[in-house]
Amino acid sequence: MDLKKLRDNSDAQADFMMQEITTVIKTCGKRLPGSDGEKAAVDYMANTLKEYCDDVKIEPFEVHPKAFFNWIRIMVTIMLAAMVSYFFIPLLAIILVGVAMLLMLLQFVLYLEIVDFLYPKSISHNLMAVKKPKGEVKRRILFNGHPDVAHEWTMSYHLSGDAFVAHFVISMIGIMALVGASIASIVLQGGIKVGVAEGLPLILGCVCLVFVPFWILMYVMWNTRVIVDGANDNLTGCYMGIAVMKALHDEGIEFENTEVGVLITGSEEAGIRGARAWAKRHGASGDYKDVETLIYAYDTLREGKFLCVNKKDLNNTVNADKHASELFYNAAKSIDIQCSYGSVPLGATDSAAFNKGGYQAVGITALDHKLRNYYHTRYDTYDNMDKQCLSDCYKVTLKTLEDFDNEGAAEQSDATQE
Repeated sequence: MDLKKLRDNSDAQADFMMQEITTVIKTCGKRLPGSDGEKAAVDYMANTLKEYCDDVKIEPFEVHPKAFFNWIRIMVTIMLAAMVSYFFIPLLAIILVGVAMLLMLLQFVLYLEIVDFLYPKSISHNLMAVKKPKGEVKRRILFNGHPDVAHEWTMSYHLSGDAFVAHFVISMIGIMALVGASIASIVLQGGIKVGVAEGLPLILGCVCLVFVPFWILMYVMWNTRVIVDGANDNLTGCYMGIAVMKALHDEGIEFENTEVGVLITGSEEAGIRGARAWAKRHGASGDYKDVETLIYAYDTLREGKFLCVNKKDLNNTVNADKHASELFYNAAKSIDIQCSYGSVPLGATDSAAFNKGGYQAVGITALDHKLRNYYHTRYDTYDNMDKQCLSDCYKVTLKTLEDFDNEGAAEQSDATQE
């Protein structure tokens, strides 16, 4: 299947994406994970996709949206207790730091649901829409995005993304310094003792107090009074797939054996919970594993020069699918659009949940990891998008779809010749 005609119309589809994103922001309300606004956006997208697809389904799932960031406040509280403990029982300080770090490892680095049960439950939603082929389904490709948004990151808005990262790094250095001081104190005191710190241990503890303000600032790392619009992060990801479905419908294009779909997963900003719920629900029953199924998780398509195929995700702990990655990368190169391989060094895209759930996925981003002022701030608005970036990513997406479909055609041709 040759989709060049559709690629040549990329500017019009970029306009469609931007218009629809504007409509969602203006009409659906604030879209926090598990909120009425998120559900309104999912319903709106579902109604749009019903015109382009054969089957559209909305699936609810439970989520504890406040848990994903509030673990930070639990961790900081433990760290402050460790700081106090240092001056009396250095060993207790080490133990408390260990508990705090274990919490960070499980809840943030691995995105596990360790403290979720402590917070109120909400209902979030996933949306699945597919366009069936004319014949037997022999391969499947899904385009994924998330409709929900985050609270504003305080440091990023008032200072910069660099300040946000620096704050995090300094806080981590402070934690390591406290551990080092605790070990040194135990050695200097000749073993594990209980008592008020004196001499060099007292001096080391006072030095560690320098980091306490940075830890306290983590209590207000996000501003619960400001909910961002999320035009780029991540309505751009949602509408990349929807634009493809619209183009196929408008041109009357039907594939012979390739099923094409859009997968919108809620509560990504609450720790990729929607993608995890989808993978758990469908992976357990083997859904969408009957044929090779590639999932492209788009997230924050704002800066075309940073269009990236993320070979590693979830704080660099999860590998992306090799076939999906190479297919997109090679598609970009074949039509002379700048694209690179990279990773998600801090945080995650929904791709991580799909891959951990046994699916073949890769995260596609187009943002500078040196965070810009629009990322998770009130500047992520419908009048702050990049049409050229959307147009280019749309072209690559169509070329990826074309190549994926043609792979099957080539296999059939080879089989016939044999």
